[in-house]
Amino acid sequence: MTGWTALVLAGSRPGPDPFAAAHGTDLKALIPLGGMPMVQRPVAALLAAGNIARVRVLAQQPHRIATVLPKDDRLTVEPSGPTIATTIEAIIADPSTRFPLLVTTADHALLDSAMIADFISKAGTADVAIGMVERKALTARLPATRRTWLRFRGGAYSGANLFALGGPGAGRAIALWRSVEQDRKKGWRMVAALGPAVLAGTLLRLLTLDQILERVGRRLGLSLRKVELANPLAAVDVDKPADHELVTAILEGRA
Repeated sequence: MTGWTALVLAGSRPGPDPFAAAHGTDLKALIPLGGMPMVQRPVAALLAAGNIARVRVLAQQPHRIATVLPKDDRLTVEPSGPTIATTIEAIIADPSTRFPLLVTTADHALLDSAMIADFISKAGTADVAIGMVERKALTARLPATRRTWLRFRGGAYSGANLFALGGPGAGRAIALWRSVEQDRKKGWRMVAALGPAVLAGTLLRLLTLDQILERVGRRLGLSLRKVELANPLAAVDVDKPADHELVTAILEGRA
């Protein structure tokens, strides 16, 4: 089997989820969106992509997620760990894992084959590639949208919930991610974990995002790459009620 292995993170945070409950379920991945459970959308896009050989969906309750997904020999639904970082670390450490890996999330409801092809072509052979969207591109398409922005010299970026992991060495980057996982929505805390020089360069806008990734990569002994997606909608996930309304409007052609 050749091609990429896709990981779809479909887990839940501990405790009740009011967002899911408002839509009649206790699992975010099963929130209805455009007439189907949300997790179906990114999975369908990955199965339709020509360069994805296998799709592995990871969730704390895999049996429930599996019931809403299609039967396909390339698709498996498996138990996940308690956090994103521990889940990915375990997969990277497994000798049977086939690289490269493309990582995305169950709430990436607007993911399509064109985004996947764009990301993979730009990720190249990097040890770790991170999908990003620049603020001007997204606000030109959706002026009222609100995202978490990381600001650097030359632009502000939001994550696109797309990551490429080229081989086992990427585990060193995931270990760093694990150290700041609880602060993933607090950009300055994530940057602070990279060291005082990087923090100062970011706060003072002295460094571009590419320069920061080069410095962090040198520290980890890895090649890190920013992948700026051509379609700014790659930065839109469904993490709260306003996102659900927005994505529903986009799917219906109203936004």
